[in-house]
Amino acid sequence: MLTFTLRRLLLAIPTLLVISLVIFLLVDLAPGSPMSDIPLTVPPDVRQRMIEALGADQPVFVRYVLWLRQFFWVEPAFLIDGWFGTTLSEGEQRILSWQSRSPVFTIIGQRLPQTLTVIGTAYLVGILIALPIGIYSAYRQYSLFDQGGTLFAMIGFSVPTFFSGTLFIIIFAVWLGWFPTKYNTQLDVVDWATFWEQIRQMALPVMTLGLANAAAISRYMRSSMLDNMTMDYVRTARAKGLSERTVVLKHVLRNSLIPVVTVIALGIPSIFGGAIITENLFGVNGIGAALIGAIHASDLPMVQTLAFIFAVLIVLFNLIADILYGLLDPRIRYD
Repeated sequence: MLTFTLRRLLLAIPTLLVISLVIFLLVDLAPGSPMSDIPLTVPPDVRQRMIEALGADQPVFVRYVLWLRQFFWVEPAFLIDGWFGTTLSEGEQRILSWQSRSPVFTIIGQRLPQTLTVIGTAYLVGILIALPIGIYSAYRQYSLFDQGGTLFAMIGFSVPTFFSGTLFIIIFAVWLGWFPTKYNTQLDVVDWATFWEQIRQMALPVMTLGLANAAAISRYMRSSMLDNMTMDYVRTARAKGLSERTVVLKHVLRNSLIPVVTVIALGIPSIFGGAIITENLFGVNGIGAALIGAIHASDLPMVQTLAFIFAVLIVLFNLIADILYGLLDPRIRYD
């Protein structure tokens, strides 16, 4: 296992380098730039100094190397005051007061806690709902519970989050008045009252994302359980006199979790990436909202850095999923 892990880590290096180059070129060569919306009233000498300070006058390869360098070397004097690794402030302040830019990782650090709190909770709730539904639906195939689980999954698959989120707002916020319509990003949890308010404002976005996540994972869980329940080792375990609970939860479930682990592991990077539609719908000031704002403002450093971080997370959790395979199934050996 150790040899396999080291081999995969070494293989990830050229993979991420190629991904980073593709991301940089796609974003850097796309139409629009931070210089495109500078007012024409800005003097040419000031415009030129802004371009030089942002590094936009450098060749593409040089810009790529310097942008990539920020992930491995911290040089505040250059990174904060230059183009690479910085994000521009919004609106006219970004154009006229361009000295007040903030590092990309500072913005990410400010947005990430809200994204992890809301999106991470929704993903966890979706898993906790999906696994029992998938397991029991497979064990009671074609039962009334299975039919209800299928209906739940089809609704979760077919209804987009912008529709379900809007529907939840109308029902639970407007009609019933149980939850607020917008997420208060300034709320600090200091006592039980603020903690309860945090739970209330998280309820609608968690319900929206949890429905979609639970629908997908429950179908994978049910399908995997059905495939394994017909195997010879299950009949052998029952013939040995093992209880049905032991057969299902110890033997069938452990093998059935192998493909589900892939789905869950590959879905974890989406937690860090945020949910663009849901965050904008409920006013969650997270990573997804930051990405949309960066795209609208042609904030290339933010877009490039976020896209590369997502790629790193996907490669990392692919490796974690492969390692979990060996832990779940002793027959799987990588060395």
